[in-house]
Amino acid sequence: MAKYARCVALLVASVIAGPGAVAVAQQALVPSGPNKLQFPEGYDKGVLYATVDRHDTKQYREFYTSAAAVQAAKDGKPIPDGTIITLAAYAAKVDAEGKPVKDANGRFVKDKLVAVNSMQKQKGWGEDIPAAVRNGDWVYQSFTPEGKVNEKANLTACYQCHLPFAQEEYLTNLPKLSGKFPSTATVAARSGPSDVAISGFAFGPGALKVTAGQNVTWTNADDTPHQITLADGGKRSGVMLKGQSATLQFDQAGNIAYFCGLHPGMKGSIEVTAKH
Repeated sequence: MAKYARCVALLVASVIAGPGAVAVAQQALVPSGPNKLQFPEGYDKGVLYATVDRHDTKQYREFYTSAAAVQAAKDGKPIPDGTIITLAAYAAKVDAEGKPVKDANGRFVKDKLVAVNSMQKQKGWGEDIPAAVRNGDWVYQSFTPEGKVNEKANLTACYQCHLPFAQEEYLTNLPKLSGKFPSTATVAARSGPSDVAISGFAFGPGALKVTAGQNVTWTNADDTPHQITLADGGKRSGVMLKGQSATLQFDQAGNIAYFCGLHPGMKGSIEVTAKH
């Protein structure tokens, strides 16, 4: 939970992990099944510090932790040892067409609980995790709604998802934890000829036309972080939190396909024409 949230759903039940973690996750560096992190009984009695609508998985998510962890984040201090952060994932209510139902504020309406995913910081616990994906002393676990360990959860994906956030204590939504960017925050829209808005897990416009040498700027309006990745394996932007932008320059004419490095199902294209 820090500069960005790259986590989520290689498996519906592995909600803290993300599709961007496929490559490393396939190596199964961290085995699934029980580990030191036990089901966080009473997690929903803690501080609800953020909610997120996931358009790609039609889920409504709640984030809980302790008051001590929230205060530490607000004070700019290290997250206390022993802290547990829990993500409760609910299926969003859908209408007859399968579209998520929204409340008066435009947010998803939650339905049944589908997964409970936690991360815990405990001194020395990281020593059991392979160095390639280790997240300091944080460990992860995915549970069923009944509190049972999800034996099929892709835990490696969780570690890879948080790995880029070492400077933020491996937290992908630290701004929310510290109260600096609440879920109700709004983002000013940019609508220039070379601007792309990211909203509802979609690029708008999905297809853009620019001239060689021109920059393209993406602005993230989602609560979830995103990252621009060119399909040809070339350029990649930094991770964008809600309200942040990323700019890439395109010098060669051609049709450029791109996707979100954290959520590969999000795709767009840029047609770059030669200068006259």
